[in-house]
Formats: sequence, C-alpha cells, structure tokens
Amino acid sequence: MRGLEALALHRPELRAWALYDWANSVFMTTVLQVFPIYFVTVAAKGLPPAVATGRFAWATTIAMVVVAILAPILGAMADHAGLKKRMLLLFLLLGCGATAGLCCVGPGDWLLGAGLFVLANIGATGSIVFAESLLPHVAKPEELDRLTTTAFALGYVSGGLMLAFTLLAIQAPARFGLADAGAATRLSFVITAVWWLLFSIPILRRVPEPPAAADATDEPLVRAAFGRLGRTLRSLRGYRHAFLMLVAFMIYNDGINTIIRMGTAFGTEIGIPQASLITAVLVLQFVGVPFSILFGMAARYVGAKRAILVSLAVYGVITLLAWRMQTASDFMVIAVLVGLVQGGAQALSRSLFASLVPRERSAEFFGFFGVFDKFAGIFGPGLFAVMIALTGGGRGAILSLVLFFVLGAFLLAKVDVAAGQAAATAAPGA
Repeated sequence: MRGLEALALHRPELRAWALYDWANSVFMTTVLQVFPIYFVTVAAKGLPPAVATGRFAWATTIAMVVVAILAPILGAMADHAGLKKRMLLLFLLLGCGATAGLCCVGPGDWLLGAGLFVLANIGATGSIVFAESLLPHVAKPEELDRLTTTAFALGYVSGGLMLAFTLLAIQAPARFGLADAGAATRLSFVITAVWWLLFSIPILRRVPEPPAAADATDEPLVRAAFGRLGRTLRSLRGYRHAFLMLVAFMIYNDGINTIIRMGTAFGTEIGIPQASLITAVLVLQFVGVPFSILFGMAARYVGAKRAILVSLAVYGVITLLAWRMQTASDFMVIAVLVGLVQGGAQALSRSLFASLVPRERSAEFFGFFGVFDKFAGIFGPGLFAVMIALTGGGRGAILSLVLFFVLGAFLLAKVDVAAGQAAATAAPGA
C-alpha cells in the first residue's frame, strides 16, 4: 500500500481516474502519431506532400477551434447540473466512434479522413476536459502532482503497447492475416477505439459524480450555463495567478501540442521512413514512463512550477534540433528528448492549475483550461498551414516555436503559487 500511496493510487477512485489516461492515450499515439503518416501517404495520395501536410494542419486547427468554443459552455452546464460524467461519456462515444470510422479511409479519401479526424479530436479533447474537471474531487491537494504524473506514466505504457502492436502489424502484416501495411494501420484504428472505450469504464463506475452547484436554479440549463460562464469570467479577476497560469500554459503548450500533432507529418514530408517515425515515437512512449513519475517526485521538493520551467528549457533545445532535422537518427534524438519532459510538463501543468482554482467550480475552470489548451492547439498547426502556403514547406514554422517556450516560461515565472492557492482555498464553499 505504501508503494501505491507514493504513486497516489491507494484509493479506488484515484486508480479509476488515472486509468482514463491509460484509456485515452492509445488515441494520442495511434491517431495523433500514426494517422498523420497514413493521411499524407494514403488518404492524400496524389497530392504533393507539403499540400497534404497543410490540409492535415487545417483539420487539426478546425477540431481545436470547435472544442475551444464548446468547452467552457459545456463545463458551466456540467457544474450547474452535476453532469460531468455524462458529458465525459458523450464525448467519449463521439471520439471512439470516429476513431473506429477511420478504418474506412482508403487511398484518396483525404476529405473523409480529415472529417473523421476532426470528430475524433473533438471527442478525445472534450472527454479529457471533463475527466480533468473530476481531478480536484478525487485527489487531495498533496496528491495532485503524484496522481497526474502517475496517470501520464500509465498513459505512456498504454500508448506504447498499442504503438508496438501497430508497428509490428505494419512491418509484417501477413503474420496477422492482413493484406498489407495499410490494412494493418486501419485495423489499429478499430482496436484503438475498443481499447479506449473498454478502459474508460472504471472512471464512469468508480469515480462519483460531484454534486450539482450549491447555487443551482430551475432556470433552463443553457441559460444557466451562460450565466455561470459570465460569472466565471468575472471571477477570474479574483484568481489572478490562476489566470496568469492559463495564459502562460496556452503559450508554451502551443509549442508542445504542435510538436505532438505535427511531428510525424513533418517527418513524413521531409522523407523519413514510416517505420523509423513510429519506432521513434514508440521509444518516446517508454522513455516517458519513468520520467513522468520522476517529475512528480521532483515536484514534491522543488515545486511544480520550477519543474515545468526546466522542461520548457529542454523544449527550447528540442525546437532548435527539430529545425535542423534531416535524418531518421535526428528524429530519434528529438523523440528521446521529448520523452524526457513531455509527460512532466503537461501533467504538472494540470495539477498546478487544479491547485489554483476552487473545487466546487472545477468544471467551469477546467472548461477554461480546456479553452486555453485547445487554443494552444490552434496557433501552432495554423502557423504550419500558413507557412506551408507561403514557403512550400513546414521547416520555416519550426524555429518560431522557440518564442512560445520563451514567452510561456517568462509568464509562468510570474505566477505566485502560494498566493494563488490561498485564494482558491479562501473561495466561498471551498
């Protein structure tokens, strides 16, 4: 039990919550890392590689815009009426259905592939918003950093296992009774959807639904949601450090998300073989397991804020290396470095924000966290699309990511964590 407590997995609801990272991380590897390769080489067959990468970037941008608009409204509705888990289920089913549907995308079906990819992204990112809004309700303040980093580590293992299967199937499809690598890739999308749905059952069964807001009224739900949303916007002025954290997060996470979502598409564009790309991402997954946990442990001694700042310095180095990337070996080095810091940076951002907001309004505030997270997924891919249109390739957009990490780190350094946590604790009903 002491070992489980060190990982913040010593209660059933903690394990169930962490298992959702295990569930949805197969989407983050198979769909966000493998599908871009499939899109550029198969779905967009016949198009120039740079054009295919540009269309994939626009699809990513559209998905993030939709979630950015919906997240705060749905978050306010969920808080008002106690609907966090129902909203989670709704987006989960949308994401799983669209992911399974990717198996129908064949050569030249770039429009179908882009449409399903948009829906799958909306489902995945929307479900994560509501799963994260449950975090302050299942974990005590001293457990937040450990739980989120442990969950990320579980996600790395899960995504790595699925990615390993996908790589084996693509390289030797006949061993699995499949016709070719394309059939293997399409099968991986179906397995991903089933895996994601199956391992989501614990969070739906074991994590209790937080009660409806204490000030809930009988007015229509949509009107009440917009009313709560307006109050949340106004109340953000009373949580200055939470808001500053959000702005910093939006900026530096833009760089992180762009690397995650566009890395394999850009690698494919410059001619790195598919097997090399997937192998590098697989290595990233398993490097991330111990380092996610180590970041959680380090945060207990140096604080989540300092640990995030260290990770952003490493991301600055990663960006410079990516700008100069030419070979599969270069991509592998970058993947290893990303594996060192990705889980820690994102998990600790999540737990740090959770400590800066009042618990009883978590879905509203995590709705805004989702907005800033999704807007962080808009500018980077959008920049890629624009730069590709202007220059004919994505390399020019890579170097600009350094600015996201530098500015994000500058703003994060100004967050007074102690003052922000005190304000959240002193909130009415906290």
